[in-house]
Amino acid sequence: MAVISNCTEPIIKDAALALKEGHLVAFPTETVYGLGADATNEKAVARIYEVKGRPTDHPLIVHISSIELLDKWASEIPEYAIKLARQFWPGPMTLVLPRTSIAKNFITGGQDTVAIRVPFHTLANKVLKEFESLGGCGIAAPSANRFGKVSPTTSQAVEDELVDFLSDGDQILDGGQSQIGIESTIIDCTGEIPAVLRPGSITLEMIESLLGEKVCLQNQININVKVPGSFNTHYAPNAHVVLNGVLRPGDGFIALEEIPTPKGTIRLASPKNDYDYAQVLYSALRLADKIGIKTVNVIPPMEQGIGFAINNRLIKASKEKYTKS
Repeated sequence: MAVISNCTEPIIKDAALALKEGHLVAFPTETVYGLGADATNEKAVARIYEVKGRPTDHPLIVHISSIELLDKWASEIPEYAIKLARQFWPGPMTLVLPRTSIAKNFITGGQDTVAIRVPFHTLANKVLKEFESLGGCGIAAPSANRFGKVSPTTSQAVEDELVDFLSDGDQILDGGQSQIGIESTIIDCTGEIPAVLRPGSITLEMIESLLGEKVCLQNQININVKVPGSFNTHYAPNAHVVLNGVLRPGDGFIALEEIPTPKGTIRLASPKNDYDYAQVLYSALRLADKIGIKTVNVIPPMEQGIGFAINNRLIKASKEKYTKS
């Protein structure tokens, strides 16, 4: 396994070739780091599941470099999906659409749908374009961490978590800290109206403003599509995450900068606003584990805009539902 920090054009070409030969390449996106494999190579994709410890019926997101390649993977694309793609791609949005024959069961988890995304991170897009120039059609890339754990937002976090599971020929590309810090918004586009299956930085307000209509959430209608992050417990550190709880000395503490640090607690992050909160959240949870904190007490942001997505991740990380006080 190689960790590469100076991602020059020759390095990008080598990474694309490694993917084409069936190796895994972890690379940065604007959301979190992904663990990539050739999305048409069953053996390579099987290694993603093995390295992550991920259930094989849990589908993967296929990354492509351009909206122009969408019809390779999606057999039916409604007008509203095209509108969403034109507005938010490249970007942190994943669309779930009926699959074509190229999207095999080992990518879709046996479903008749496939999840597609076009990232805007420069390094990710260069790797995708180089891979496609070699005849590749798409890179399957879930977050580069063990299943259910905190997604990595730096190459060091990927190395720390997966070093014992990657093999010779695999690579980790360092592209700095992920700009957004939480996973993409996932939108089901198989019905008459779109439904958000996982909130993200492309917010409900942004989607509704573009389309001029209300958007459904997964829990508001009967949707049986499986997508990443759909388990009740996910994005969880080893530390116990408590939301709006009673603070005790020695607890880790995460809250907006304007909220003072309670006496005896260990401040893990002081985000200035909700977008900063999203960017630093996962690194703060990882820091808690690194320094051996047992309990992390979090004051979540308001449930609006990207704050809605942050709360979604915190609820899953806490391993329990909670009622806002």
